[in-house]
Amino acid sequence: MTTECKATSSVDLTCVKPYGDALNDGKVQLAFTLPVPYGEEAEECAKQYAKKLGLAEPNVAYYCELTTGYTFFNVYGSAQPTIDFTAINVPKVEGTVMDRVECGEWIGEHIGRDITVVGASIESDAHTVGIDAIIQMKGFHGHFGLERFKNVDPHNMGSQVPCEQLIAKAKELNADAILVSQTVTQKDIHIQQLTKMVELMEAEGLRDKIILTCGGPRISHELAQELGYDAGFGPGKYAEHVMSYIMQEVEKRGWQDKKNIADR
Repeated sequence: MTTECKATSSVDLTCVKPYGDALNDGKVQLAFTLPVPYGEEAEECAKQYAKKLGLAEPNVAYYCELTTGYTFFNVYGSAQPTIDFTAINVPKVEGTVMDRVECGEWIGEHIGRDITVVGASIESDAHTVGIDAIIQMKGFHGHFGLERFKNVDPHNMGSQVPCEQLIAKAKELNADAILVSQTVTQKDIHIQQLTKMVELMEAEGLRDKIILTCGGPRISHELAQELGYDAGFGPGKYAEHVMSYIMQEVEKRGWQDKKNIADR
């Protein structure tokens, strides 16, 4: 949506644009690389490209040669489009988010048994940073992982785990939930691998018997649900977000006394 935002000292949430030096000035910063040789022609090329993106009065604040024939730019300019913030509707994971201690106490009171989860980075993804942040005891950024949660039985299978192997482990452990981490996203490989996981679970008749979640830098709850997952956890989400959802979903599905997959 594009409308004209009037100069004002108050914020109009129906007409939002970037803020730099003054409200509604639209100031933004872009960083990009062009496959052109370093020089004044390259600087002008970056300005013209920024204008084609819709930026008014673009200014190349910094540029340098990355290697022969490639130049990096840091460009400032004023964006023109505006957004009606009040019309935004973002699909969100339902439920109350509790901290680590609260999660453990809630599980003991409402579930009455340990909740078992198994997680991995699947297929070609060799990165464990995401799944480790959620499961390993040390967690990430001051947020402890599930290994430190009371009444949670977590299993981290690491990276490059075939979907078939992850599903087999979940069946062996009678897992309540599977956590799939995808860090690599080039050419949308994460979409292909996440889709494969869902299709295999459906083929084995397990899709409704195990809570299926995924996470990663390009994952949103909306995307996860589109791909057939119960919930998705992107940047800024930690172990407590994941477990808060899983434990409340276990209660919602009435699995308190259904530790075995076959009984669900």
